[in-house]
Amino acid sequence: MHESNIFKDMENDVNSSNIDENTKKKLFANILNLKKQKINLMITGATGCGKSSTINAMFNMDVAKVGIGVDPETMEIKKFELDNLILWDSPGLGDGKEKDIQHSKGIISKLNEIDENGNPLIDLVLIILDGGSRDLGTSYELINSVIIPNLGEKAKDRILIAINQADVAMKGRHWDYENNKPLPKLVKFLEEKVQSVKNRVKEATGVDIEPIYYSAGFKDDDESQRPYNLSKLLYFIVKNTPMKKRLAYVNNTSKDQEMWSDSDEIKDYTAEIQKSFVETIVETSKAGGEIGKEIGDILGMGKTGEAIGRVAGAAVGTVKSVISSVGSFFSSFW
Repeated sequence: MHESNIFKDMENDVNSSNIDENTKKKLFANILNLKKQKINLMITGATGCGKSSTINAMFNMDVAKVGIGVDPETMEIKKFELDNLILWDSPGLGDGKEKDIQHSKGIISKLNEIDENGNPLIDLVLIILDGGSRDLGTSYELINSVIIPNLGEKAKDRILIAINQADVAMKGRHWDYENNKPLPKLVKFLEEKVQSVKNRVKEATGVDIEPIYYSAGFKDDDESQRPYNLSKLLYFIVKNTPMKKRLAYVNNTSKDQEMWSDSDEIKDYTAEIQKSFVETIVETSKAGGEIGKEIGDILGMGKTGEAIGRVAGAAVGTVKSVISSVGSFFSSFW
């Protein structure tokens, strides 16, 4: 298992700094704590929703270690380990009543699993809906009857709903294939679908959720995968992840910039993701003493800021703009 470059650079910057040894020890202890953090992300959805294409587009699956759940009830849940990011690829519903019951039991069992610290093993559940389907009854059954009732009191903080296949939501009409984005009529349709999903979940469970829409991108043998709004999806995943665990995504997202190039213009998701990573570094590194200023001096304009831009920037956009945004964000703290 290789060590994330960002942690190496943080340690090197601390080592070469002029701060006192006591502060260095505190910083090294905090960096070590960051390195130990694991994020467990469950991804599920009804049959045909595009889970596999989403996982392959978003994450660096070439280095994944593959396994399955050890509990007989969860044997069909695939486990992918990418350093300290662990993906649980769970079968959804829609394969027949008997299999639906089996899959539901497996999902419930995994959601109720506890880690060594007594906390829920699964940090976040991403539920993918098929944007090209008119009948989302199976998906609502999965969300309202299986997932949310087993997430506990903080269900709102542990669930994300994403509507995939936005490009075929109106049978392929009103999609700008050249620029890979929805035209205004399709945007309106997708926004209404988002609101409908939000309302249905709220009515059934009382939980407020803000769904998003995207396209993982379909490809034939002679075509390249071309997602839309994948950077927005990653942004929402990162923002919903506990702060101390967010750096698990830095080295484990796809380094293919084609995956991240097309998105709506509501926010600069590249910059927002970098801010989340920087926020994690700053807040967790400051723990254990009044050392905020030292972190600013050490990490603010040094190699760590560049490392974030280089490693994560390769996944979500132009490296120069990422480095610039990271530098600006660091300097804004002090």
